Amino acid sequence: MLYLLYLFSLFLPTRFFSLCFEMALVCLSDFEAHAKKHLPKPIWEYFAAGADESSALSSSHRIYLRPRVLRDMSAIDPRTTILGSEIDFPVGIAPTGFHGLACPDGEQSTAQGINGTGLLSTYSTFSVEEIVAAAPTGLRWFQLYLHRKRTFSEQLVRRVNALGFQALVLTVDVPYTGKRRNDIRNNYQFLKSTQVKNFEGFPLSSLLQDEDQTEYGLPPGSIDPSINWNDITWLQSLTQLPIIIKGILTKEDAELAVRHGVQGIIVSNHGGRQLDGVLPTIAALVEVTTAVQGKIEVYLDGGIRTGNDVLKALALGAKCVFIGRPTVWGLAYKVNITPCIQVSMIKKIEDK
Repeated sequence: MLYLLYLFSLFLPTRFFSLCFEMALVCLSDFEAHAKKHLPKPIWEYFAAGADESSALSSSHRIYLRPRVLRDMSAIDPRTTILGSEIDFPVGIAPTGFHGLACPDGEQSTAQGINGTGLLSTYSTFSVEEIVAAAPTGLRWFQLYLHRKRTFSEQLVRRVNALGFQALVLTVDVPYTGKRRNDIRNNYQFLKSTQVKNFEGFPLSSLLQDEDQTEYGLPPGSIDPSINWNDITWLQSLTQLPIIIKGILTKEDAELAVRHGVQGIIVSNHGGRQLDGVLPTIAALVEVTTAVQGKIEVYLDGGIRTGNDVLKALALGAKCVFIGRPTVWGLAYKVNITPCIQVSMIKKIEDK
């Protein structure tokens, strides 16, 4: 067996073979460190960066657990329901754009790997049709930005309707894209060869190769800064899908969301990538859940890295949480670990 591994190693680059013997990755921070080491620097900085001083990336808001004891923990069931659908575990995948920068299979791999709720981004490197074909089952929600070219947004809504998506998630905290300094320093080079497949067939697609990439692969000014509460009514006229608003952090906006008939809220600060200086999402959660008074479901994304983080969010009223960046770190690990998987497969065959 050792001789077989030696022969196999002769055909592998040294850095790949050495991965087989790296310390096991046991938590999300380990995957993050692995991604930082192996992703090209501009791509790492794109995914990891926050806006301006990046102070909103901090999740240092202290929340402590008050554990109860002698409660019979012999049977634990993490299942829950969101919008009436049962999921095995109260953790879903947040909408993160450009998965193809971390892994050639991009969002197709993400969709195939999840066992729960996946939130597909408008800015994916595979089209909604391609992703559904790669993973035809599962609970899928679609994240939407409203563009100045409303026919584009409208046709996206009709496409996901036809594909059987179960909810529409409107991101409301991007009237303009955040100022991410490392991306400016890197001159957005990582996006020059990236395609947003959902734009194919629209005039926007022909502009993606322009030199000006100041809105992350989009022509300048394509996202509509005039978005307002009246647009919720417009979306409701297009679809019978439940509408969830992503990007609410205050009591006042939560109350308006209820008043406008949405079915859910994702408490989110856009991963610290939009408005710098906002509070961590876990700190805003109680204000939002108190405001809605159980009339609609409340979810949370941002800063979820451990089971403790999930537990705290659920205890404070979230129905489910979503993780974004860790998904990308996992995709980066998949790319770099493939030769090790091959070695493992050879060992299993030889053992038989």
